[in-house]
Amino acid sequence: MVDGRVRSGKASAEKMTAEQRKERAMKGVEARKYKDSLPSAKFDGKLNIVDLQLDVAVLDNEKRVITQQAVWNALDRPSRGNARIPNTPVFMDAKNLQPFISDDLKEVINKIEYVDTKGNIQSGYDATILPLVADLYLKARENHALTNRQLDTALKAEILVRALAKVGITALVDEATGYQDARAKDALAKILEEFVAKELQPWLKTFPDDYYKGLFRLYDIEYPPVKANFRPQFFGNITNKIIYDRLAPELLPELKKMASKEQKRARLHQFLSENVGHPKLREHLASIVTLMKISKDKDHFFELVDTVHPEFGKTIPMDFGK
Repeated sequence: MVDGRVRSGKASAEKMTAEQRKERAMKGVEARKYKDSLPSAKFDGKLNIVDLQLDVAVLDNEKRVITQQAVWNALDRPSRGNARIPNTPVFMDAKNLQPFISDDLKEVINKIEYVDTKGNIQSGYDATILPLVADLYLKARENHALTNRQLDTALKAEILVRALAKVGITALVDEATGYQDARAKDALAKILEEFVAKELQPWLKTFPDDYYKGLFRLYDIEYPPVKANFRPQFFGNITNKIIYDRLAPELLPELKKMASKEQKRARLHQFLSENVGHPKLREHLASIVTLMKISKDKDHFFELVDTVHPEFGKTIPMDFGK
């Protein structure tokens, strides 16, 4: 079979003019240059969620990706050609979905081309797109904006969100690809170093209203409160426990130490670095708010948080069906 293709290729080349052969060779050179410029998968594998097997990979730049086809499969949507809206993936280009696309989702919709472990060029997305797209359909359903056909996708999205609530997407990809065994031993220390800013960040409204709305609901406290800025004092301890304790190893003590040096009363997230700390905080908050929305009560919520975002140094209890 291979010999047949070789002979066919030679025969085609013999029929070409010198100029045509040169053009063909140049295209081959350009194709190789482009392929060499792409990131490569260091690890790849199958991500098992519910009854699905989704192709995922960890690239040599440590980006976790999920293939384009896997996103289609996860949402149980048929793949199709070009998007109806420029710079928007086809699985979320319906006009009725646009008002519900979050800023976090907009940050991960750019397609990523990479070379898989077999040497083939693949197209995919940042792996965090999966829970974000699922949340997009759930928001649209909550606002009664979906068509009957899209309601089936929303049901699939709800199942995905509940499944992903058991283990974080990054940990899932690392486990599926084997990357968890190859991470540098000082990886957590580097994460901490990236998180903490050298100088105090200007205060921004970082915690969304949905975060406090979720806490009020879980603790059965009337919302909105009579005084607009009222927050129960114990909310601060909860925020430390579910946010700062789980963003990076030893982050909370470091932030408190930095805050104690300030003359004025500072908010802890002011000390997070702008390029890493703040984006990761927003990403973590989005995940926490999602867990709040699907939790039946506060005990259920803390159980989900411990599973999805375990504190550093603590192991996740696993149910092996005993």
